Amino acid sequence: MPEKRMLIVDAETMKRIEENRGDMNISEFINFLIDSQFKRNVSGPSNSHVTKEEFRQFEQGIKELLRNFLEFFLSYGLELGKQTSDKELDKLTQKLQSLSLHSKD
Repeated sequence: MPEKRMLIVDAETMKRIEENRGDMNISEFINFLIDSQFKRNVSGPSNSHVTKEEFRQFEQGIKELLRNFLEFFLSYGLELGKQTSDKELDKLTQKLQSLSLHSKD
């Protein structure tokens, strides 16, 4: 038989234990809570947070997608023969170049 010890907790904590333990006895419930906490900490960061590296990869992917999007519409417009002003073409080219420069950072 395992050794038993007494744990003194305040009345509010005991009330919360009683309300949430279900069919488990108090000892089983406390062991369950402790095991759950350790498993969460051991398994690494939770999925609710993004690491800096993951965010950086996402940012690079979005920049690449935007660059491809601009290239597509630029070439699509030229292929259809739509007459674009030199000002518009220069503006799009500058945007493309700035995205290209930022994606290499």
